[in-house]
Amino acid sequence: MPASSPRPSPWPGLRPQRAGRRLFTLAALAGAVVLGSATAPAAAQPEAWPTKPIRLVVGYAAGGATDVVARLVAVKMGEQLGQPMLVDNRAGANSNLGAEIVARAAPDGYTLYVYTIANTINASLYPRLGYDPVKDFELAGLMAKIPNILVVNPKLPIRSVADYVRYAKSSKEGLTFASSGAGSSIHLSGEMFKMQSGLNMLHVPYKGSAPAITDLMGGQVDSMFDNAPSSLPHVQAGKLRAIAVTSAQRLPQLPDVPTLAEAGYAGFDVQSWFALAAPAGTPRLVIDRLNAALAKVLAAPDVRQRLQDLAATPAGGTPEQARAFAAAEIQRWREVVKASGASAQ
Repeated sequence: MPASSPRPSPWPGLRPQRAGRRLFTLAALAGAVVLGSATAPAAAQPEAWPTKPIRLVVGYAAGGATDVVARLVAVKMGEQLGQPMLVDNRAGANSNLGAEIVARAAPDGYTLYVYTIANTINASLYPRLGYDPVKDFELAGLMAKIPNILVVNPKLPIRSVADYVRYAKSSKEGLTFASSGAGSSIHLSGEMFKMQSGLNMLHVPYKGSAPAITDLMGGQVDSMFDNAPSSLPHVQAGKLRAIAVTSAQRLPQLPDVPTLAEAGYAGFDVQSWFALAAPAGTPRLVIDRLNAALAKVLAAPDVRQRLQDLAATPAGGTPEQARAFAAAEIQRWREVVKASGASAQ
């Protein structure tokens, strides 16, 4: 195969692909032409991509926010690409199982991954991973972002962030905040607030959002920085009280609930997010086609409405912007993980 110049990667630490080192003579070049003609179908394959169904691996069980967003995008992208995109749920180890499967897959565009905030947290949360969150993936673009909501049990005398702070300071035991598991974005949203506020807050991990929400409504724990799609129905039903959102903008569904930045914590902006990724080494032509299809999907009015119903906002952007964003998230969460002392095996 003729040598080519490596494309510099915007991912920190990502090694460029090795260029060929052989010096070809005229005779060798002639031989290469013959060899190239023999391998033409393989070289031309990306031009025809896709010619068969595409598998989209989700690192979580069906029904969660990641799965719901993935299925919405998958159906619409299949229509754009002319081949069905089939969701494959591979739950386990805070999405690491699914990530490892895709990292080891052939870089041909037929096995993709929903890369999330969890992967950027896992980069420092786990001392050892079976994949490299940076070097093993090519990001094609961001799908959507979902904020968290700081919710409390409505029986508590807490109606604002100021009340929350006063309650934590006046309580001998401090405030408890539940999460869907140690190291989750829900947990680390609470840890980030704890760092900024200096409050006495005790983390109570659960095996998923559902049991955590159940105990929060039952009064076994005081609060939670929960994903908006999970807690919003309970807020609207009066079973939970929302006192702040973690994004930089307010939620349209909760226009009277301020952001944490508005409540005095400048720069606080935490959202769960989802990106479309492929194994490292996937041809740039495939990445560009995925990005173009994703952009059309996210611009569709019915998709935007469905995302709004989920309290999500479409993200989009170029592959380079997605990679730069993920790299910044890895650095940000590394500092939070270190400060919180959280770890996983």
